[in-house]
Amino acid sequence: MNLSQVLAQTRADINQQLEQLLQQRQAVAAPLNEAMHYALVLGGKRVRPFLTLQVGALCGAPMAMLQRASLAIECIHAYSLVHDDLPAMDDDALRRGHPTCHIAFDEATAILAGDALQTLAFELISEADAAVAPAQQLQMVQMLAQASGDLGMCGGQALDLSATGKALSETELAQVHIHKTGALIQAAVKLGVLCGSLAAQHYLADFDEFAYNLGLAFQVQDDILDVIGDTAALGKQQGSDVAADKATYVRLLGLEGAIERRDQLHQKALHALARIPYNTEVLEAFADHLLNRNH
Repeated sequence: MNLSQVLAQTRADINQQLEQLLQQRQAVAAPLNEAMHYALVLGGKRVRPFLTLQVGALCGAPMAMLQRASLAIECIHAYSLVHDDLPAMDDDALRRGHPTCHIAFDEATAILAGDALQTLAFELISEADAAVAPAQQLQMVQMLAQASGDLGMCGGQALDLSATGKALSETELAQVHIHKTGALIQAAVKLGVLCGSLAAQHYLADFDEFAYNLGLAFQVQDDILDVIGDTAALGKQQGSDVAADKATYVRLLGLEGAIERRDQLHQKALHALARIPYNTEVLEAFADHLLNRNH
């Protein structure tokens, strides 16, 4: 198994599907469609859709539903980045090595693009599919809504904004990241399980524990890279969290302490995978790749 080849092929497939998704829509307002395309297709590691596709394949999910679920999770992620970058939020000028959406277009168009990408996600996973039981599909919609809203990602962003300039305990900091970043990573994994076979549902808790620890470790690595990474590799300004006086794991634990915490969470994620009687080799390799990345 060559993970680099698997990642490259999956990323190319996802990018092609995202392009087709937007091209097939008859745009009511061309600038809005262009901003959606800019936010959704331009760059991105495709971490979340990759997880959905890999987990869904292990769980015997029908391909058409699985592909729509993978695109849906990326739509939610893209919308969140557009809104996070706004002047009223994190006020960032650079995303994925390009001007942020509100700078490339304008603030109003960026807000609408984010709104439209969010609703597009639910359009995708609510599309009728005879291969998936309606109750199963409804569970997917409800789970994604909870992970995206005030109990998940939006709640995490609110916690993050209120924490700026404050000294947080590690428990408080974990709550920020479990919701802001971790909720969508968990949702990506759970979507793959939920559209899978009945037998696969027995391992939903184990997959969720894997995703919980991976999502938190992913954010710890982000905090580490904000200190030791470089702007060209990161695609955003290195040191932006420090400059914004953000609460981070490096600020709380020091660089060595943050690396130690990331590695502990990594091991917990792998232990959860070990309880699942499927071939999780790709997921294990992907976790290693994510938590040792330089961007």
